[in-house]
Amino acid sequence: MTAPRDALISAIDLHKAFGPTPALDGASLEIAAGEVVAIMGPSGSGKSTLLHCIAGITTPDSGRIVYRGRELSGMSDATRSALRRGEFGFVFQFGQLVPELSCLENVALPLRLDGHKRREAERRAASWLDRLEVGDVAHKRPGEISGGQGQRVAVARALVTAPRVVFADEPTGALDSLNGERVMKLLTEAARDTGAAVVLVTHEARVAAYSDREVVVRDGRTREVELMNR
Repeated sequence: MTAPRDALISAIDLHKAFGPTPALDGASLEIAAGEVVAIMGPSGSGKSTLLHCIAGITTPDSGRIVYRGRELSGMSDATRSALRRGEFGFVFQFGQLVPELSCLENVALPLRLDGHKRREAERRAASWLDRLEVGDVAHKRPGEISGGQGQRVAVARALVTAPRVVFADEPTGALDSLNGERVMKLLTEAARDTGAAVVLVTHEARVAAYSDREVVVRDGRTREVELMNR
């Protein structure tokens, strides 16, 4: 696999099984700062498991994950949690917004959990909602807005902490093609403007087209796709 220069994250020879079923079987991946990488593959290939391992959500059975020169396995639970709150941002297929909170409060939540005062957290949250073109839903709850709006709120929440990496697991999987295209355009533009890397899991070629590189996972192993004119 061709590795980017000066990798921000390196996943090296990862193995992970769930009971007798192997999900990863020697998968490796490197992500450079500021690049957008699409992880593709059929259902059950291990692509989401790979993303969850790299993000520190799931612990691999063996292999190494190095982030900014430090192995995740050598970090305390508190340090990994702090990474996920501050330096990592997450967008999931169904948004996973907190239904009891307003959209503004959802976006401000990572900042509040990291100790920011309410006024400053909500000011930054409002700015991101405007940037993602959903400022008008700030005071609505997730159940009162459309799926496309909800995913843009989720993207705002992922970016509000100025993360170094955004992990997006099938971020358009629950959207129609028009809303999916809009979410991907806004996500990748915002990430590139802020210098964040994006690790994107998808099975859709039109979504992967927003990436700089494509990596295919099949049977728990990784293979980089040679792209022309990207």
